[in-house]
Amino acid sequence: MAKQNTKLAEVYHFDLYGKREEKYDFLLNNSIDSINWNKLNPEEPMFFFTNKDFDLKKEYDKGFSVNELFMVNNVGIVTARDGFTIHNSKQEVENTIVEFLKLDDEEARIKFNLGKDVRDWQVNFAKKDLQKHFPNEGVFTKISYRPFDNKWTFYTGKSKGFHCYPRADVMQHFLKGENVGLTLCKQFKTGENYVHAFITNKIIESSYVSNRTSEITSTFPLYLYPETTPQQTIGQTIERTPNLNTEITLKIARSIRYMYDAKVSSVYFSYRDTGVTLIAPIDILDYIYAVLHSPTYREKYKEFLKIDFPIIPYPKNKATFWQLVKLGGELRQIHLLESPTVEKYITQYPIDGDNVIIKPNYQNSKVYINDTQYFDNVPEIAWNFYIGGYQPAQKWLKDRKDRKLEFDDILHYQKIIVALSETDRLMKEIDNIEIE
Repeated sequence: MAKQNTKLAEVYHFDLYGKREEKYDFLLNNSIDSINWNKLNPEEPMFFFTNKDFDLKKEYDKGFSVNELFMVNNVGIVTARDGFTIHNSKQEVENTIVEFLKLDDEEARIKFNLGKDVRDWQVNFAKKDLQKHFPNEGVFTKISYRPFDNKWTFYTGKSKGFHCYPRADVMQHFLKGENVGLTLCKQFKTGENYVHAFITNKIIESSYVSNRTSEITSTFPLYLYPETTPQQTIGQTIERTPNLNTEITLKIARSIRYMYDAKVSSVYFSYRDTGVTLIAPIDILDYIYAVLHSPTYREKYKEFLKIDFPIIPYPKNKATFWQLVKLGGELRQIHLLESPTVEKYITQYPIDGDNVIIKPNYQNSKVYINDTQYFDNVPEIAWNFYIGGYQPAQKWLKDRKDRKLEFDDILHYQKIIVALSETDRLMKEIDNIEIE
């Protein structure tokens, strides 16, 4: 009997980028023998089928995983019927539900274009959920739908109901009180750049950062709120606790010889003025947010960011830490459109008209919404800027095709342009800081 060959197979790799036609031409004109293959040496535990710098991987792994730091996290809400459950105003949501409950199942299916039932979302399931919870046992709430694009929904928290998967384990912590959370994709498409970090202070829809199936958005709330009970009185304070791994948090603090205080809130700057060496939960989030927007970090660790949630380097020293906290905090407030900076408009909307968006296009620093009306002095970097799978300056307008822009819409779009321009500026500032 022949001895079994236990030698592992050799693995070779070759990347080919470009348009479909270019790839077809290359394949027609080449064979297995003519391609300049790269021999790989896959190593445990991941056995990557592409070239990796494993010395760089060892350096990367010295940091802490965002997934381990934020103990409670989950992907965003899956509604299964966005057009039915998510609307531009609270009134539209309420009107939709009231009308839906008046109709029998098949009338509702036709009226609201609900399509065929699937395993986890059915017209009858949605109706039973709403009959039980609407209007007083659920909550009307804003939802982070796309970058810089908040909408409204009615949230019951029941799975396989009005929403298919409401992710109550995480979303409840954005409904019970003020909160903020990182929004990240666990992986992203090969051949692209890492641009998949954003922020929220609301519940999120699963395609918030990207609508690609492989890039579903997860949210990492900074704070957790306790379960409410019938015994709690109206107006009673519900104390939140940081959603942070204590061991990692203390290691971050000790790395810069600071103390960590989970109860220090947004007034922590006054503590620093008195010389008390404390860091707060928001400082840690802002530090992470700055690192995730470092172009050098994004490029250096791109291969590892493709396949899992980010690993963040521990702070190099206290000076670097506070520099990054400051810039990360500015980014956070700008992305939430909470910073006064976003109201310092750099664009104009000079031409009167019906304000109806026909086909947005960019020409010579002007963003036209129709044949005559436009936003002027829009930087090209803002128009083309990517957050996850979207270009917000373009998508926000395209999603409103054939709609009339109201006064508040015009101001909101101008804020988006400022936010994207400032993001580019702040990322360059962050890149001047030696993170590791």
